[in-house]
Amino acid sequence: MSGLAQPSAALPERPWSRAVVVFVGRADLWWLRLLRPGFRHCFVALGAPGGWIVIDPMSNLTEVSVLPLEADCDVAAWYRGRGHTAIEVRPRLPPRRPTPWRPHTCVEAVKRILGLRAPYVLTPWQLYRLIS
Repeated sequence: MSGLAQPSAALPERPWSRAVVVFVGRADLWWLRLLRPGFRHCFVALGAPGGWIVIDPMSNLTEVSVLPLEADCDVAAWYRGRGHTAIEVRPRLPPRRPTPWRPHTCVEAVKRILGLRAPYVLTPWQLYRLIS
């Protein structure tokens, strides 16, 4: 194990200080139509010093992309202008203990990125109500 990086005892600082959670109404999978209209999927954009990184967890893959916007851009307004609901939140470091097992969903992925521990928040609508 001499060539492997050793984990630090302290949690590292995150390179982003801002996050925008985006809620989408589209439903590519038939069963997502059972969810509240306008809140059938969610993803997160993270504001870092060099710009915005988008993490979009879907059922078959997680897309990671960079928005071609300045770091000081109002990304929430940018997404609202595209017909989505968007809320800016401050990410935080979660407690240093394992998160309970949960199904891999967009909501669970976004909660973990934001450092949220909310075991009964399972749908995009519930996440919206938690952070708004």
